[in-house]
Amino acid sequence: MWQETVSIPGPYNFDLACDRLQLDPLHVVDIENRTVKIPVIIDGRKQAVEVKGIGTLEEPSFMISGREEALKEAAIARVAEVFRWDVDLAKVHSHFMATDLAPIFAEHYGTPLVLDFEPLGCLMKCIIHQQLNLSFAMTLTERFVHTYGEKVDDVWFYPDAETVAALTVEELRELQFSGRKAEYVIGIGKLAAEGELDFSEMKERPDAEIEKALLKIRGVGPWTVQNFLMFGLGRPNLFPLADIGIQNALKKLYNLEKKPGVPEMEQWKQPWEPYLSYASLYLWRSIE
Repeated sequence: MWQETVSIPGPYNFDLACDRLQLDPLHVVDIENRTVKIPVIIDGRKQAVEVKGIGTLEEPSFMISGREEALKEAAIARVAEVFRWDVDLAKVHSHFMATDLAPIFAEHYGTPLVLDFEPLGCLMKCIIHQQLNLSFAMTLTERFVHTYGEKVDDVWFYPDAETVAALTVEELRELQFSGRKAEYVIGIGKLAAEGELDFSEMKERPDAEIEKALLKIRGVGPWTVQNFLMFGLGRPNLFPLADIGIQNALKKLYNLEKKPGVPEMEQWKQPWEPYLSYASLYLWRSIE
């Protein structure tokens, strides 16, 4: 076993990050002890890495621990990437305090944009969640991972590309996938298994280039791409206009009788750039 302490500049609200992470039943979160266990894959080797908050909102500090000493540095780097410890949240907060979102940013001060734990899992999750209510989407994703994924050190890992590529539509239908959703997820698995989806290489490409490539894939639409860019790659300036949660949050924020349309949303979001992903996150938080 290994342990390492990491400190970063504040603000960083680890407790609110944990609160949002625990919405997903696949995540291992202990609110009382301020810990999250992260599934980490390095050179094909899987281990659970525990992150424990030991600092404060303004002086954040974390104890990181894992099993394999040889993977320590790479594991810490991945945890830092997942929790976006490189982002200056003070700068983001300052930007929004001069906008209509100031009350929400004050209420959820220092909430980071935490990534999904693995890019392929994130993309498959986005496909599964398309056009479903959140509760059933979570249930369906949990069934998928419990049936075809792997549990290591008490943490669930999404199934790898080869496993998904070998599935049949009938197998996923038994989990209550629709036929088309099953085809889409299997298709993603095949592309990843064949090397057509290189997530490491994607990290170096601009949003527009990634979006253009992903939209060519059957079953992948703008909402899926935007959520993947946000939660799979941590891109800071995404605002999914078709997202019902964001629409409902804006309805609440502006005291509207009905959900807003695209023209209004396009207008409202202009002052929120270049941090639209944080506008999206805090709007979701305002109704969760």
